[in-house]
Amino acid sequence: MRQMSLVGFLQAQNCTIIPASWRHPQARTDSTSPDYYRHIAQVLERGKFDLGFFDDRLAMPDLYLDDHAHTVEHGIRCVKMDPVTVLMTMAMATTKLGLGSTYSTSYYEPFHVARVFATVDLMTVGRAAWNVVTSLNDNEARNMGRQQVIEHDERYDQADEFMEIVLGHWSTWDEDAIVLDKARGLFADSSKVRRLDYVGQHYRSRGPFTVPRSKQGHPVVIQAGQSERGQRFAARWGELIFAGYGSLENGREQYAELKDAAASNGRDPDQMKITTIAMPVVATTHAEAIEKKAVLDELPNEVDQLSLLSEALNFDFSSKEMDEPFSDEELDGLQGMRAIRDGVLRKSGIKNPTVRDFVNVSGRGRFGDGWVGSAVEIADQLEAWFTAPACDGFVIAPTHQPGAFEDFVDLVVPELQRRGLFREEYTGATLRENLGLRIPNRVG
Repeated sequence: MRQMSLVGFLQAQNCTIIPASWRHPQARTDSTSPDYYRHIAQVLERGKFDLGFFDDRLAMPDLYLDDHAHTVEHGIRCVKMDPVTVLMTMAMATTKLGLGSTYSTSYYEPFHVARVFATVDLMTVGRAAWNVVTSLNDNEARNMGRQQVIEHDERYDQADEFMEIVLGHWSTWDEDAIVLDKARGLFADSSKVRRLDYVGQHYRSRGPFTVPRSKQGHPVVIQAGQSERGQRFAARWGELIFAGYGSLENGREQYAELKDAAASNGRDPDQMKITTIAMPVVATTHAEAIEKKAVLDELPNEVDQLSLLSEALNFDFSSKEMDEPFSDEELDGLQGMRAIRDGVLRKSGIKNPTVRDFVNVSGRGRFGDGWVGSAVEIADQLEAWFTAPACDGFVIAPTHQPGAFEDFVDLVVPELQRRGLFREEYTGATLRENLGLRIPNRVG
């Protein structure tokens, strides 16, 4: 029987994707401590999650008002630690949970990224994943020594070459290259370790690579492109897809399209797992869940939402009045997460939405339309999407930490297991085995 995948959505920061989550009365306040992340990892592993994966940005959200004061004062993702370093504290506290992290193709070199994640994969004995992103706003660019973000489609053109290099380096060691023959003094067979010698339009990388292949071949590649260009990139490279759908109907349609696109790239669609985000509020009864949601609804403020919209769309929303419409030219110029812009236009049906429309329709920075209910009700929703099919699993985004993960693991996971939709024990030792992904062939 087909079973769903579960991914914990994490940030190495002071809040969840809801910036006000740190103000939740049940949120832990030690988000800069290793114990905070070890505890979350152990909760996810107790719930038999496939992996925890870290989202990341390389800057505070300080485009709004062109100042970081509001970001710091309101705690709007103002603490952002290196997620790979944080991930390793979780790895040492678990034995089965997969662990993934975001690293940008815009500001790192391919060889560096290949080495970091291949090393993590060895140190976790085949449990690593890399979330591939193309950084999307100007404040990240300025932190990394540039004046502005690279144009949207060009970022993906560069990222295609980046992937060719990373996967190329990951393929330059044969599985049996290391001999360790002390008597002959032979460490490894040099004929089974090759140089890449890659020369492209945007990158060059010679090799030889310095990290052998891991137990799962190489780290799982996560991708979350939502724009048309991003989806083409995902169809070519992504093994675990993080997709956001506005409705079950859209999800079913886009799920089929992305699977077809993978097949068009010569890939086995079953070797691409598509997950969609879910932010459940669950309790033992529906009434208790509604009470929990009421607490969440009181936490956000307007500044949270305007700041995150400015960050996501690479535009200072303070430059317009709340009820001032965007011009056609301004809408065309919105960069960053174009899926947000397109979603506001589609859902509102307004040709030239106002700032207030963006705030109300996008739901950026607040709980929004997440699922609220008992374990049975939440499981019903997950089952409907999974069996449609609109996804192969879910990225569970916590409203606050660690309580939201604990509620899901204690209440929803047993209900999914009872229905035969989710494993009762891990099926393998590596992330690929638990996701149902084959060890990849070497390329080149």
